[in-house]
Amino acid sequence: MRITKLETFLVKPRWLFLKIHTDEGLVGLGEPILEGRALTCAQAVAELEPYLIGKDPTRVMHHWQAMYKHAFYRGGPILTSALSGVEHALWDLAGKALGVPVYKLLGGPLRDRIRIYRGCGGATPEEAAANAKALVAKGFNAIKTGVPGGRPPRIIETPGFVDSVVSKFAAMREAVGKDVDIAIDFHGAVPPQTSSLLIKALEPYQPMFIEEPVQCQNVDVLADLAKKTHLPIATGERLFTKWGFREVLEKGAASILQPDIAHAGGIFEGRLIAGMAESYYGAIAPHCPLGPVAFAACVQLDAAIPNFLIQEHTTLGEGYLKEPFRFKDGFVELPTKPGLGIELDEEAMADKIGHDWRNPESYHPDDGVAIDW
Repeated sequence: MRITKLETFLVKPRWLFLKIHTDEGLVGLGEPILEGRALTCAQAVAELEPYLIGKDPTRVMHHWQAMYKHAFYRGGPILTSALSGVEHALWDLAGKALGVPVYKLLGGPLRDRIRIYRGCGGATPEEAAANAKALVAKGFNAIKTGVPGGRPPRIIETPGFVDSVVSKFAAMREAVGKDVDIAIDFHGAVPPQTSSLLIKALEPYQPMFIEEPVQCQNVDVLADLAKKTHLPIATGERLFTKWGFREVLEKGAASILQPDIAHAGGIFEGRLIAGMAESYYGAIAPHCPLGPVAFAACVQLDAAIPNFLIQEHTTLGEGYLKEPFRFKDGFVELPTKPGLGIELDEEAMADKIGHDWRNPESYHPDDGVAIDW
């Protein structure tokens, strides 16, 4: 089997899908996207095509090493996201060629189903509580919220801002009870001084984890925050490859790693990151605010690692896949079909082709300075 063509196409709301075609008629699917940089990623994939044409797609790791090392300028969000999506599609082809799911190529499944969570929030404590209860009523036993303080956080915050954040989290906890996990995502947008205040104030409500309390590159400050609290610290959605996660583990900056399988290098790189985390008794909660192809790649990894915690998602594939993932009681069932186990529903996707999604432009209302979103 030889690769004959690579094809990328924009998919609403903000995704980029990849098809790798072969001379045997098999097609591999991948999602080589970086949010807000879809066209750049598509061009990066196109620049990998001359290397891949004519190659055997089942030599997945050989191709990964070649594409990574021969770039000379390695890593970074664009190149590694393009590489990740190509890797998804190569694994999909390898699994289809052998007639088995990708997780069987990784040693077989360690679990029968995959626990997932979904984000929610609200402008008021009452709205946050109602939204949390609605998700639990749909079957979720884990949810995630943000830092809804009424405005972007300042470097050092007031007691009023801290109380506003905590009151919404407390309302969610009261609404769903103590047997539902609630994580909170600071999105790397909270200054370290205010993060420390918020973490301390949230401790009585036992969040499942504190995600990106500061920027993930700020490893020493992450480690300092982790040492000051008993709450688990999570990070990793903006780290790339195993090398990007090494310092986080070595310095004890987080006990939950969140590699994005569409950004960090792909499925097998995620497996290597999970192995590194396992040696530090850390857990893996893959980041995935993306489309159903990226989610399918995550599920294959989740099935095959011992230290899997929980999987983020935004879609189960309704309107995109011929057979969306089946959800029940907080879990999705493992797909059993070969490769990634999914098939695009081209007819249903016909009105979803093309987009011009851009990252939000956020400015602080105090003085107009550009801020993280």
